[in-house]
Amino acid sequence: MDKALYIGMSGAKQNMLSQRAHANNLANVNTTGFKKDFAQARSMPVFGEHHPTRAYAMSERPGTDLSAGALMQTGRKMDVALEGDGWLAIQNNLGEEVFTRSGSMQIDVNGLMRLASGEMVLGNGGPVALPPFDNLQIGADGTVSIVPAGGPPDQLVEVDRLKLVNPPPEVLEKGLDGFIRRKPDQAIDGGEPVDAALRVASGFLESSNVNAVEEMVSNLQLSRQYEMQVKVMRTANENSEAAARLLQNL
Repeated sequence: MDKALYIGMSGAKQNMLSQRAHANNLANVNTTGFKKDFAQARSMPVFGEHHPTRAYAMSERPGTDLSAGALMQTGRKMDVALEGDGWLAIQNNLGEEVFTRSGSMQIDVNGLMRLASGEMVLGNGGPVALPPFDNLQIGADGTVSIVPAGGPPDQLVEVDRLKLVNPPPEVLEKGLDGFIRRKPDQAIDGGEPVDAALRVASGFLESSNVNAVEEMVSNLQLSRQYEMQVKVMRTANENSEAAARLLQNL
């Protein structure tokens, strides 16, 4: 049997994997702070007896686009967006320090500041915890200040400061949970150091950096490639059947 059948099958499978990556990007076009994944394909040699023109295709995710999205004004005091580079440090459900650009926050019943998805927001000394308050403000440097419950409106008390970090892009990767973290071989003991130069805008959220039109066009192109791979498989099968008929007539 011609190995072109397996090559066409491999190409069709890899096209489906690429479509999955682009479909995930498209599905998160309205997810605040989302960073789109790149997808690329490369050829792989066929091992064993084969024609020199045969090569397998392999799709892979070489990295993530870490560029910033547009800022959207919400007017909500507990929404923050980073201006320029940098990340907001949070603690995921496994207790790991990870990074995000999604700054939609809320206060739980225990006074802990969390993302809308439930992860705890980190401050200078760990998770940000707030006593009862009547008003809250987040400064441009990430300072969290409150008016204590029952206190005068002009009595602002600084409670903590959001942990803003700015590790080099080349040491970062996106995990399956969607959060950014240091690569395992680039981990730092004691957590990422704070970058005091970073600034946030209160009352804003950062939109996804996904271009919906680009993702739709990429999916259409991959659909056409998938059809081509299926045609290769069909042609290889037809050639095999024709060869079998010739052998039967000998």
